[in-house]
Amino acid sequence: MIGQVPPSRHARRGGGGGKRRNIIIAAIAVVVVAIAAVVVVVVRSGGNANTTGFVPSGSSPEQDAQQTTTAFLQAWQTGDLNQAARYTDQPGVAQAALVNYRKYLHLSKLTGTAQSATPVSGGGTRESVTFGVNATVADADGTGALHGTWSYHSKLTAYAKPNSNLWYIAWAPDVLAPNLTKSTHLAAVKVAPQVAQVSDTSGKDITTYQDAGLTKLASLLGQQAPPGRGTPGLNVEIQSAAGKAVENSQAAIIAPNNIPNLTTTIDPTAEAAAQAAVTMHKGSSIVVIQPSTGKILAIANNAGFNNFALTAKVAPGSTMKIITSAALISSGVLTASSAVACPSAYTVQGITYHNDNNETLPAGTPFVTDFAQSCNNAFSVQWPHLSGGGLARAAKKYFGLNQPWNIGIPGVSGSYFNAPASASGSELAQEAFGEGQLTASPLAMASVAATVSTGTFKQPILLPGTKQLTATPLPASTVDQLKQMMQAVVTSGTAAGVGFGPGVYAKTGTADIQGQEQPNSWLVAFKPDKDVAVACLVVNAGYGAQFAGPEAKAFLDRY
Repeated sequence: MIGQVPPSRHARRGGGGGKRRNIIIAAIAVVVVAIAAVVVVVVRSGGNANTTGFVPSGSSPEQDAQQTTTAFLQAWQTGDLNQAARYTDQPGVAQAALVNYRKYLHLSKLTGTAQSATPVSGGGTRESVTFGVNATVADADGTGALHGTWSYHSKLTAYAKPNSNLWYIAWAPDVLAPNLTKSTHLAAVKVAPQVAQVSDTSGKDITTYQDAGLTKLASLLGQQAPPGRGTPGLNVEIQSAAGKAVENSQAAIIAPNNIPNLTTTIDPTAEAAAQAAVTMHKGSSIVVIQPSTGKILAIANNAGFNNFALTAKVAPGSTMKIITSAALISSGVLTASSAVACPSAYTVQGITYHNDNNETLPAGTPFVTDFAQSCNNAFSVQWPHLSGGGLARAAKKYFGLNQPWNIGIPGVSGSYFNAPASASGSELAQEAFGEGQLTASPLAMASVAATVSTGTFKQPILLPGTKQLTATPLPASTVDQLKQMMQAVVTSGTAAGVGFGPGVYAKTGTADIQGQEQPNSWLVAFKPDKDVAVACLVVNAGYGAQFAGPEAKAFLDRY
């Protein structure tokens, strides 16, 4: 009966009192009317003889509304979305919504059942019908997708067209499911297993350290379990046209298998020592690494809500001279004993660089002394030997820098150091002593110290088992000379007054920052017998030996 109007129950049978001529004329008139009706149907339906609406056969409005709803549901569940839409009073809009429902839910099966119907006030014959839906949905099409059945109830309004036996479903976006609007759609999404607690190696929740960096890391690690841990779940959610989830719209179809605890590499002894050390100055951050493994043993910040230990992007100052020296020594340009003058001023491309306090070292000065005294122009004059991307290349080749690291946070990679490969001339001269466009974090510089300690880069990781990037081992001779130079910093150079004692290798750094009252203070160090490397940054403080140095010493003394 879809789209066809049956004979009226009150139609009269033809009488025999008329003349035959009148009968013929009447028949012709009926034919003409019928032809006209057919033409109208064809024009209105675009070539489809089926009109919109539904003709029920119930004995009450409630039954008629339920029959109309059932017809709509049957067409929907068989996949005849065009017909389902034509039972509504907005076929085009309804069909588009039905298509999106199937598309974004990756629908494979649907069953629907009309349930109760109740009159709706407001004039006319209108009924509110509740119906139940069981939809088999998935997060994707094809094999390997996660499937589940979403069972829910929705409502629609069915009404009788005035002066007609046709019924329609009053189309609205929330017919398909509650709370849908014109600008939203449903989607089935995979839900990653979460982590209930992130702990240090002793099982202590790392958020209890009340450190900005550790708290942020716990939040990131808690959002998604590492690959192979736990099992994902499946949600149906309402999304905007841009695919963004509407807040609090999720319906859980399959619950994920979450992880009760995730153990990081944070060592409680190292963390306690680092926490105590950063209390010495505001704006302090410390990262501690185990050189033999790359494990991050401690992250500590005394910089308000800032996690400078990982997120700082500032010039590394003279700690960069470790990388510069490695580039020069490994390429055969210099050795630790080479005579390298450090002029008080050096000009390149019209820009003149001055040493701190107009310091100068004579022509016969061994390079190890230039390094220990951190005399800048002994390094700036080397820029021609570092051109063509040589400095940036050495940073990546031997120290694993200048590329994103994944320290163990699923789906998150970060760049903790950047040396532009295009640097040349005056810019490269600055970078050779740790200024210019260089940016670094304590994590990166702690890794530099750790690399010298063992001679081989071990990418820092926070989560055991995380895949680590690799790099070319430093030549053994280069390692020996770098250790000699870093030991000289402690025994006779800029860190001699810090009081590190034997067995510690270090490099100070002082980076002038435009707009700051004071320079940033840096120190990196390693102690092989403890298998530990540390980097300390104190922003807007002063010389590396005066601020970062004592903090690094405080850490090593306590660890």
